[in-house]
Amino acid sequence: MAITGDNTRFVMLPAEAVHWAQTVDAPAAAGYLPGSASGVFVGREHELTNLREMLTGEGAATVTQAPVRAIHGLGGVGKSRLALQYAHRYRDEYTLVCWITAESAESIVKSLSGLALSLCPQWAGSAGPDERAAWSILWLQEHPNWLLIFDNIENPAHLGPYLGTLHRGHHLATSRKATGWHALAPVMHLGLLPLDKATDLLCTLAFPNDTATDEDREAARRLARVLGCLPLALEQAGAYAFQTGIDLETYRVSLGLVLDEPTEGIDSERTIARIWDHTITAIADRDPLAVTLLNAMAWLAPDDIPRSLLASLAPTPIALANALGVLHTYNMVAFTDQRNVSIHRLVQTVLRTRGTPPRGRDGAERAVHKALPADAEDRAAAEQWQQLLPHIAALAESVPPDHTDANETRSAYIEAAQHLRRQGRDAHTILLRQAVLAHNKRVHGDTHLSTLTSRNNLALAYQEAGDLDQAIPLLKTTLTQCEQTLGHTHPDTLASRNNLAGAHRSAGDLDQAIPLYETTLTQYEQTLGHTHPNTLINRNNLAAAYQEAGDLDQAIPLLKTTLTQSEQVLGHTHPDTLTSRNNLAGAYRAAGDLDQAIPLYETTLTQCEQVLGHTHPDTLTSRNNLAAAYRAAGHLDQAIPLYETTLTQREQILGRTHPNTLTSRNNLAAAYQKAGHLDQAIPLYETTLGQCEQVLGPTHPTTVVIRDNLAHARQQLSP
Repeated sequence: MAITGDNTRFVMLPAEAVHWAQTVDAPAAAGYLPGSASGVFVGREHELTNLREMLTGEGAATVTQAPVRAIHGLGGVGKSRLALQYAHRYRDEYTLVCWITAESAESIVKSLSGLALSLCPQWAGSAGPDERAAWSILWLQEHPNWLLIFDNIENPAHLGPYLGTLHRGHHLATSRKATGWHALAPVMHLGLLPLDKATDLLCTLAFPNDTATDEDREAARRLARVLGCLPLALEQAGAYAFQTGIDLETYRVSLGLVLDEPTEGIDSERTIARIWDHTITAIADRDPLAVTLLNAMAWLAPDDIPRSLLASLAPTPIALANALGVLHTYNMVAFTDQRNVSIHRLVQTVLRTRGTPPRGRDGAERAVHKALPADAEDRAAAEQWQQLLPHIAALAESVPPDHTDANETRSAYIEAAQHLRRQGRDAHTILLRQAVLAHNKRVHGDTHLSTLTSRNNLALAYQEAGDLDQAIPLLKTTLTQCEQTLGHTHPDTLASRNNLAGAHRSAGDLDQAIPLYETTLTQYEQTLGHTHPNTLINRNNLAAAYQEAGDLDQAIPLLKTTLTQSEQVLGHTHPDTLTSRNNLAGAYRAAGDLDQAIPLYETTLTQCEQVLGHTHPDTLTSRNNLAAAYRAAGHLDQAIPLYETTLTQREQILGRTHPNTLTSRNNLAAAYQKAGHLDQAIPLYETTLGQCEQVLGPTHPTTVVIRDNLAHARQQLSP
């Protein structure tokens, strides 16, 4: 299975793949890294030593940019360079070193997919991206003493599941974010270079044969001070001086910046922009196409930009290769491999703000539109989507004020969001949905059908991400506008009302949810009929709300009707039918009618295993529910093995600290306690309570319940 940040994807691997994951060894001192560490490395030896001590002591570390006011949160301080240097220096200490681009949850999965291709091409070559990522996670669980470097994490929460699942090696992360790490890993704050080290770096780059005179060193010192000792700025200036032969003093004077002391404050974006004005002018003189490509890349994701994506902007492949070569010569881009190019985020930040209208935006939009997969379900299309998604998301995130994307770009956002939704990752579509809604409001108005649909889709994405404070107001607005524009019984209005009821139910507000569900069900039955799939879904939702409100007299008849109709209309093993059967069993169990609940749970579990697989989330839930019913009936000899199996699978699939795993561990401890095995129950409760306090917090309802359970078990143990 592959983990994607706030969501989890479950992937069934064939036995052959599992065998390879268990038996394939990495080549000696294997290192899958983005570049060599043989270049200039100045001024970070102390940090490198500290990093080694942190990793060997704790197993996880994060390198973030120190909150230095002078650089205003921009990148370029050397975090990735430090991580790369560490990887090369200590490569022989690890069985495998793997560099993971971690700007998004999707890019992490993409990097893990590439690891599988490197380690096991005989199987991974014919597998899809998700299967390859799942294989890599299994391999890392089976093999010890590796190093994973998660580069440029934007959301620290994306790292959490991997720390919980993979514990046989070291994790190293780089991030511009200085907060959000307290529960994950110790942090090393990386600041600017000392002035002496910055001077050394400039001289080494501009005078590679150690030919700098005392006068040159003094000029380098003055320039380093003006550049704020920011490593990226120093590298750009040194590369320019070496390429053009300009002396450093002339370079400094031409910047037009008079900043004698760093304490006066440096607007780094202005500083870098002045530097790159020189560089871009030199590039344009050599190849104007290179500047066109650079401006387009400013709007894409910074890492792994496929050359194939840029191909539509160049007249021929040779012209594309030549232009990228010029950019590489001036250190404006890096070659990730033969197929991909990367650009630094600071370069992008500066280029996006240069010129009105924004330069390169139209080119980036055209390139993305032409690269969209033709067949959304094809395996080759899945590979294309994996490459394109970060770049489509970057376009959506960086829409300039007062800019309207082309209709083709809006379509690209929608297609990308639909692809993610088909894979169960609707929570990852928020940026895309926001861009579509903004576009539709600007072009069509606030109550156009396209705007209503995009607002509803954005609300559902927020709900999937657990952000009900954003979802509910959007759904209320959508419902009001649907009623005014389409009428109270239009199918879209009914769907909107059902969605709003679901959001209220998720928020625990049943007084709002139940009347909405009741109104919607009546209108569905009148408009679509009693057995339409949408009617069945709404009836099941209403019954579940009744059950949550404790009204089993209303819930059970509705659930029985829904199950019968689902079996007739959809079939006995359709996923919606399995859900209905599980819900009916749950209502019987809540009513204390275990004679009816247990057979239904048993049937549902058997069918889930056959249809969905033994480790699908719904199967794990079904197994847990059956164990709970056995425990309630006093059949502990049947309940405990089921609880043990479920806990083992959740630990393997979700990790030891996932909320569902914590629930399973508590349930097993409760079964041990009921069986009188307090020597097994109490340690489980203690472990679970500690993890709940760390993951959920000391006042979370689940934490409070487990604390009470532990206290009760200890009381039983006391004479």
